[in-house]
Amino acid sequence: MNNFSYIKANDLPTAFGHVRLGDAAKYIAGGTNLIDLMKYNLTKASSLVDINHLVGNHDIEELPDGGLRLGAFVRNAATAYHPLVEERYPLLSRAILAGASAQIRNMATNGGNLLQRTRCYYFYDANTPCNKREPGSGCSAILGYNRIMAILGTSESCIAVFPSDMCVALAALDAVVNISGEDGERSLAFADFHRLPGDTPELDNNLKPGEIITSIDIPQKGFARNYSYLKLRDRNSYAFALVSVATGLELENGLIKDARIALGGVAHKPWRVKEAEDFLKEKEPSAENFAQAAEIILFGAKVFEYNSFKVELAKRAIVRNCMMALNPESQLPGAQPSA
Repeated sequence: MNNFSYIKANDLPTAFGHVRLGDAAKYIAGGTNLIDLMKYNLTKASSLVDINHLVGNHDIEELPDGGLRLGAFVRNAATAYHPLVEERYPLLSRAILAGASAQIRNMATNGGNLLQRTRCYYFYDANTPCNKREPGSGCSAILGYNRIMAILGTSESCIAVFPSDMCVALAALDAVVNISGEDGERSLAFADFHRLPGDTPELDNNLKPGEIITSIDIPQKGFARNYSYLKLRDRNSYAFALVSVATGLELENGLIKDARIALGGVAHKPWRVKEAEDFLKEKEPSAENFAQAAEIILFGAKVFEYNSFKVELAKRAIVRNCMMALNPESQLPGAQPSA
């Protein structure tokens, strides 16, 4: 690892100033991804600006409209086990607890979770071409071992996937990301925060240089009665998703009044298709209807040599997870799924 200086910022202007003036200065909070990137020489930082001591954004609090504000510097574990999250947004709690390890969840921050880099084999291998590391060098995954790679929203420049579990749930919940920068404060709908690779795969999100995530707002509707998070992976612990599904359903008189389905492990960002969710409205919550929604969601999927299995895996995962959402108790250890 290269040498770097450490700076503690106690307020936003100080943090902005150091990153603006510093040569390759980086913000650090939990550091669970950044330090890995530095160890692999994938990210070089002349200085690390510690933003853990910024005033505010360290709490979880109710909003006047009935929603919840998640401070960006709250640790993932504290968020997952917070009474209001467990009670009103159990989908988010389950998704967070499906990610990483207990030790990492104790260190990782909510804001940092949104900023994770891909776990693509070739991105982490500095000896191979990668457009995310070196724009214009090529994508080794397209003709390489691409088993874990994306099947939706890909481009000729990149087929990497976004690894977060928490973000899949936030996408389903229609979260909003609050951001501060030298130009002031702004908010982005969660769907607009992350980017598809296109011709600029090196850009993972729509943050401007020097901006900091300060909090994440989730609306009042939390789908606390009918929800499920399903993560399919090669091993049951400390592994990234091959396919994950976050589902929230609102049921009334035996019909679906609202539906949210977000996928992870299949694209460069959490994947939602509103057309599929609209299709389910006013329909019975049946495996047949969920299967048709799955077909809509996976329409246009592009497979590569080693990941064609993901299409059928994702379709079955959607159906299974939607059926599990009808009975959230089916997610308890040892319980059998509804379908």
